[in-house]
Amino acid sequence: MKMDFPVEGTVKVRSSIRTYENRGLSKDDKDKINTYMDHLSNPFSVDVTFRLLEKATSSDGEKLGTYGVIKGAGNFIGASVADRDLALEALGYSFEKLVLYAASLGLGTCWIGGTFNRSSFSAAMNLKEGDLFPCISPIGYPIGRKRTLESLMRWASKSDQRKEWSELFFKQDFSQPLTKAEAGEYAFPLEMVRLAPSAVNKQPWRIVQDKDTYHFYLARTLKSDNVKNDIQRVDIGIAVSHFHLAALEKGMEGTFQKLEKPEIQSQEQVQYIFSWIGS
Repeated sequence: MKMDFPVEGTVKVRSSIRTYENRGLSKDDKDKINTYMDHLSNPFSVDVTFRLLEKATSSDGEKLGTYGVIKGAGNFIGASVADRDLALEALGYSFEKLVLYAASLGLGTCWIGGTFNRSSFSAAMNLKEGDLFPCISPIGYPIGRKRTLESLMRWASKSDQRKEWSELFFKQDFSQPLTKAEAGEYAFPLEMVRLAPSAVNKQPWRIVQDKDTYHFYLARTLKSDNVKNDIQRVDIGIAVSHFHLAALEKGMEGTFQKLEKPEIQSQEQVQYIFSWIGS
């Protein structure tokens, strides 16, 4: 399958950008992003709505703001979804695919789940009753030198660090870590999962291999103030996006299915989400 961008190189070059040139996107880049948004899909058949927003597009004239966390960006991306099964996972999947595409164009982005003016962004998004609206991202042209605030935030979130394989991936149950050798051709998709971004870099995904099936679990590490906009469910979607794009790039076939809970002994704080069944 022809990919829109090289997965490994794009995953490794993407980083959270908080300081931007003080200008909006060019018409050419806007057109590319809008076209890509229009064709985004996810393996869960969930419709996710994306909007490319100008900094001053709130219906009441209020400027879209991020409380000083983001500097200079003239545009933002918002995503919303109707509240249904796997809605937030689907949103995370599609949004991360868009983030990686933007990175392949040389554009900067940054996942933001809490530090933004939700009322003004909600107005700009034209949300429907009951829509979930968990996060946004600035999008623009990165400035080379990081601000002190940005450097501090990267240090605080440990965004340059990732957990080891033995903490994330397991074989048959949660007592046996999965090695790269045992993963075989799936070592590449799993490594792309390991490198995925997540809220304050908590990496809440756990994956258990059982033959050609990979069960995805959520190991909750953050208390959600807003259960409906559960950001760690979005994180699972981000991880799945990395896994699926990497598998597709290598021509590996399979489907995601939500099974009856697998008969795998797991800790109480670990929640089964769905499985990838290789074919």
